[in-house]
Amino acid sequence: MITAIVNIELYRYEIHSLLKAFYPQEDVKVLTEADAATNRKYEQIAKEPFLRVFFADKTVTLSFCDGSDRRCARAPEGISFDRKGTLLKTEMKHLLYAMLADREKRTLPWGELIGIRPTKIAMQSLLRGGTVEQAAADMEREHLVSPEKALLSAQIAQREREILADIHYENGYSLYVGIPFCPTTCLYCSFPSFNLVQWKDKVDSYLDALEKEMEASSAMMRGRVLDTVYIGGGTPTTLEPAQLERLFSMLERCFPMEGIQEFTIEAGRPDSITADKLRVIHAHHVTRISVNPQTMNEETLRLIGRRHTVQQIREAFVLCRETGFDNINMDIILGLPEETEEDVRRTLEEIEKLSPDSLTVHSLALKRGSRMQKYIEEKGFSSINNTDGCMEIAAQAAARMGMDPYYLYRQKNISGNLENVGYSRPGKAGIYNILIMEEKQSILALGAGSISKAVFPGGRIERSDNCKDVGTYLDNIDEMIERKVRLGIGTP
Repeated sequence: MITAIVNIELYRYEIHSLLKAFYPQEDVKVLTEADAATNRKYEQIAKEPFLRVFFADKTVTLSFCDGSDRRCARAPEGISFDRKGTLLKTEMKHLLYAMLADREKRTLPWGELIGIRPTKIAMQSLLRGGTVEQAAADMEREHLVSPEKALLSAQIAQREREILADIHYENGYSLYVGIPFCPTTCLYCSFPSFNLVQWKDKVDSYLDALEKEMEASSAMMRGRVLDTVYIGGGTPTTLEPAQLERLFSMLERCFPMEGIQEFTIEAGRPDSITADKLRVIHAHHVTRISVNPQTMNEETLRLIGRRHTVQQIREAFVLCRETGFDNINMDIILGLPEETEEDVRRTLEEIEKLSPDSLTVHSLALKRGSRMQKYIEEKGFSSINNTDGCMEIAAQAAARMGMDPYYLYRQKNISGNLENVGYSRPGKAGIYNILIMEEKQSILALGAGSISKAVFPGGRIERSDNCKDVGTYLDNIDEMIERKVRLGIGTP
């Protein structure tokens, strides 16, 4: 365990995040002196802390408790360093990052950045009139980001501006519909998902509740422009053809679907894809479909709990093409247990043969709610291998397929301190993916475990979540609707 002690309640989250970035395998605690003095459960672990941080009126001081390093920053005239402030946060993070980088003899690709949306920082530079190169230089200087990642962020931010040129920010919205059922739960998954075998008899009841939520929510959004629709999960294609037909009919009855710019469905699991289902989906003018192998290695598929083969992935992809889909995305995850760079290369070679229209490359995020955490505790952290080399293999494969990076985000406890990147061919980018990260348009989210996001004039953002448990969602659908009323998501 790694423990840090701060003298007052300031920037504990930032300290924790940077320590965790350098020591992902360790349990990290950041305690105040008051915690350590008054709480018995912290008494022992606070006796030998790794780091001390002392905020004073004119200085902030950081020191390793083994005496190996001590650094101090002084406050400019008129600024206090014992209360929240942008300058203090920056100085403290830069000091801590430099100390940890010197101690461990390595830097992090994203420097001292701990947020999940680095492209928003680059976007601000571009909106101020800067060039891509200037935006990248700003990220290097202000956040200690590596030149490669800074340039990637700036290039993607520029591409986002071009892709979203026709989005209705002020009077528009996007729609997310969650179908939280899966054939099985993958080892790494922390999303709301429920085993279809156990919940099969409740699917129609779920659609009943979803229809009620749709009807009420569409009334709230009347008069606003619907730009994109995304059906996610779970695995939406666990629904039977008749249930999919009902879902699409509900959407078309409740929402203005005729003018949307993008209509996406996740058909993520090949063992849930059939010709009958694809015919229904295609008939309802879905423009983008996602077939998600995560890996093209048989052993890894078995290990992560996917009960299908690589051949089934190939067959599902071909079936999508034969049905008429001309915008097919594939997702992969880097850092899956026991996989090496050679395994990643093999996965990308197989995907290149299929030639999808876009590729989403995820770095494994280690979530406490997943079974992966237990696996790591049993097998050791060394079983997770994600590197810049893996990311480069994916980037080169995307380039060979004629794809450019178009969106990027990071997650808490992401393997290798790296990132998730979406690549696409021209005209095939996932617009909803950018919007959910950019946070400039309201997202109306329906179904169990979904989170609506209202963006108000001036940039204020408020959220409203639906309960994750399907049974609770069914029993409390009126409360889910009332939450959206209170959020005021349809307010101009």
